[in-house]
Amino acid sequence: MPRNAVYGAAWAASSVGWDRPAPRREATLRRVSTDSVAAPALERSWWLRAPAVLVAPTAVFASLRDESAEAVEARQEPLAAIAGLAGIAGVLGTPVARHLLNDASMSVALIPVWAFLGGAVYALAVCWLGGGLLWGASRRLGGLGSWQRSRHVIALAAAPLALSLVVFWPVRILVYGQDLFRTGGDDYGRGDTIFGAIFIAFLVWTGVLLLLGVRAVHGWTWARAAGAVALAVAFPALVVLASLF
Repeated sequence: MPRNAVYGAAWAASSVGWDRPAPRREATLRRVSTDSVAAPALERSWWLRAPAVLVAPTAVFASLRDESAEAVEARQEPLAAIAGLAGIAGVLGTPVARHLLNDASMSVALIPVWAFLGGAVYALAVCWLGGGLLWGASRRLGGLGSWQRSRHVIALAAAPLALSLVVFWPVRILVYGQDLFRTGGDDYGRGDTIFGAIFIAFLVWTGVLLLLGVRAVHGWTWARAAGAVALAVAFPALVVLASLF
């Protein structure tokens, strides 16, 4: 075969290879850290899960058993919001609130400020000191878990009080107005007794949730959980009784 024919065939074969388009690369997504995606999703789930303690308390309290850093961080803000709202509702139910406007230096415009600041202090005191008492009582009865988890149990248990700030206190204030915060007004009689009983029902509901929470996070019997709650509230109860006599 002539040499030119061989070279011509080789050039033709190589030119076919040059004209062939390069294989297309498969489209792929940029790698994203699963931690950066999971953290906001977990926090959003807690904003939905925390209010659900009012209707399905056992399941919500049981989720507090997860004490990983991610889980604790995700539930911090929802539980702080519940505790803050409950604290405001709590201070509005104190005898001090019923006499605020008796002081000439106190105005109606200052009542929300007083309730907000007082509620924040009240929430911090109950969660931190109450959490420590509940943690110590639980440890006394052989329970595990951290002080932080005990604080979270108390914050979740306060959900009924937080609810009362939305559905109860606006109605009571609308009915009685400024008379609710001063003596000698129209906030007395059967209506006031009914409102007082409703608020006590919210307090009882909170106590029941606290008992359910202790039982759920530790997996205890009702008697053992009741014993831990009783030990935790014994000291504050004695302080309150001592202040009354």
